[in-house]
Amino acid sequence: MSHDNLLHSMAGRFRGFLPVVVDVETAGFNARTDALLEVAAVTLTMDENGYLLPDQSYAVNVEPFEGANLEAAALEFTGIDPHDPARNALSEKEALEQIFRPIRKSVKANGCKRAVLVGHNASFDQGFINEASERCDIKRNPFHPFSSFDTATLAGLAFGQTVLARACDVAGIDFDGKKAHSALYDTEKTAELFCLIVNRWKDLGGWEMAIAHHYDDN
Repeated sequence: MSHDNLLHSMAGRFRGFLPVVVDVETAGFNARTDALLEVAAVTLTMDENGYLLPDQSYAVNVEPFEGANLEAAALEFTGIDPHDPARNALSEKEALEQIFRPIRKSVKANGCKRAVLVGHNASFDQGFINEASERCDIKRNPFHPFSSFDTATLAGLAFGQTVLARACDVAGIDFDGKKAHSALYDTEKTAELFCLIVNRWKDLGGWEMAIAHHYDDN
């Protein structure tokens, strides 16, 4: 891949992966037994100068799968009533396909080969997405099965904070605590945080230095 493509293309920046920010709201911490209730995703794009930007947002409410555990403490924390008809919730399979479809299109449009999940404490979101995909027998999960970018770790490095609200505060990103624990809101704030950290690394010359080493080694 050429120097310019590595510097200014999404496919070049992340080794052929498209970062997609994801947040889930659930009825507990166990991905195998506890209900998945909300899924949101934000695709990312890159401008002509190689800066990362949030692109499109997607969100869907999910019906608890048959036999799913609903932890009262988790529901109280999120404020979600899984049985509220106003949620217009979809089955897990329908919900995941609704989220996955535009992600697959974005992967293709950016010349990438696969999506990679970006999340705040990413292993939690990845675990629920993977378990639900397997439960629904979805063959074309667009995400890498185990690789991810964790903004809790990145924010700890960049800003000394691992809690999303606190990291956003230090980073100068507006964060409304009353809107937190909505999958869509948390995903959009995580996307802003991830882009800011990646772009700041670029401004500090880290990415250009990496490219220079790449060409020196080749």
